[in-house]
Amino acid sequence: MIQGGNKMLENRIRNKTLQNKIMSADEAALLIKDGMNVGTSGFTPSGYPKAVPLALAKRVETTGEKIKIGLFTGASVGDELDGSLSRSKIIRKRLPYQTNESLRKYINDGECEYLDMHLSHVPQYAQYGFLGKLDLAIIEAVGITEEGGIIPSTSIGCSPTFIKIAEKVIVEINTSQPLELEGMADIYIPNDPPHRKPIPITKVNDKIGTPYIPCDVNKIAAIVVTDIKDNVRPLAPIDDISKTISGHLIDFLEHEVKVGRLPKTLFPLQSGVGSVANAVLGGLLESSFENLLCYTEVIQDSMLDLLDSGKALFASGTSITPSEEGLIRFKENINFYKDKIILRPQEISNHPEIIRRLGIIAINTAIEADIYGNINSTNIMGTRMMNGIGGSGDFTRNAYISIFTTPSTAKNGDISSIVPMVAHHDHTEHDVMVLITEQGVADLRGLSPKERAKLIINNCAHPTYQPMLKDYFERAQKSKFKHTPHMLSEALSWHDQFIKNGTMKRLP
Repeated sequence: MIQGGNKMLENRIRNKTLQNKIMSADEAALLIKDGMNVGTSGFTPSGYPKAVPLALAKRVETTGEKIKIGLFTGASVGDELDGSLSRSKIIRKRLPYQTNESLRKYINDGECEYLDMHLSHVPQYAQYGFLGKLDLAIIEAVGITEEGGIIPSTSIGCSPTFIKIAEKVIVEINTSQPLELEGMADIYIPNDPPHRKPIPITKVNDKIGTPYIPCDVNKIAAIVVTDIKDNVRPLAPIDDISKTISGHLIDFLEHEVKVGRLPKTLFPLQSGVGSVANAVLGGLLESSFENLLCYTEVIQDSMLDLLDSGKALFASGTSITPSEEGLIRFKENINFYKDKIILRPQEISNHPEIIRRLGIIAINTAIEADIYGNINSTNIMGTRMMNGIGGSGDFTRNAYISIFTTPSTAKNGDISSIVPMVAHHDHTEHDVMVLITEQGVADLRGLSPKERAKLIINNCAHPTYQPMLKDYFERAQKSKFKHTPHMLSEALSWHDQFIKNGTMKRLP
């Protein structure tokens, strides 16, 4: 029970019967048992539980107790969750996306099974029972309504589905998250087939659900009060390469307007996560485009900049994930943003039906692209998992225009981002319409494989690697089958040389 009539907690935990469920993080962590599947809130890393995972890690490290769990989230989460549990070797299986350094090492060392998934698929996989029983959901919230509805914090992700199917729920009420977030969420969960109906979103700012996540109050086993802030990531300053890529993107979009394939206000924009994506989108501030709309997953600093400037009118996503400075700005001006941002479940923010209906312009980043337009966005040198596919596939396959951006080289020029064959395929040539590097733009629409290869080599490859790519392509065309010419003995030799010699450049 709330002691001493704490008005702040009474405003946040409005169902009086649930006030008896308040306990410490250590007590709540005892609900987590070996062999469980645990689903949590959180999306890149925002709105994820912090106190209970830290308490679980401390318990295992102190007692030596053997606990292994399956950990399911919306996307990446902060170090208090992924980092602490991987360093304590608690995670048995992880899905669907991550960015944590400790967890990444844990996965690549083979100590944790990792299932990299399209983010729109996760809620329905869980709902259909494809992932097994969900024993427990741990959800960060800013409050609980009188009826027991859970008011999410800075992300929605998979929380609605996890709450629906979990046997028990732990709620972390985070007092560092402003209560003014209430009303920003729009919670809608589609019915399962064969009873599924069209999702009634025809405009970016349509609200079709509830401002809270419905929850059976009898499921709530514990409430933990915490004030640990989101461990948001810094965003790198916008460098010259990113500015050049952004300039090429704007030129491309202006041309699409000129030839009548886009209106002057464009179609709704989606942008991937991270510093490069943030920088590329940020270039639109200096463009002539106005009255923009965004229908995306993650709302980062550049999207807040577009809203602040009036260049963008509205943004729909599933997570607010700015830099530390951006988060301060968001909280200080939350009433301004509340009228301009909707947060939806990722099953809706990433749903192919909505993406195709609204005509989304999808802008995502690649680790590497090959000369035929295939994209690797997950595995360095084909085997070392970086982060995961995230929502890029959801948007790429269903977009009005699908765009991938990448610097033409990496590792100070020792890696070419344009290669004969990608070492891992995430997005095939069938879904990639436009490739942009700081060297230029390759518009691949309507082109055959050989036509794509010539354009990508000429427009996107770095001058250091252009002669090598042209040589490979010319020799490959002498092979027996000429539709997509390859020399399999050499196709991955660039990656092999980098692994052996630390560079893809031709050695003397």
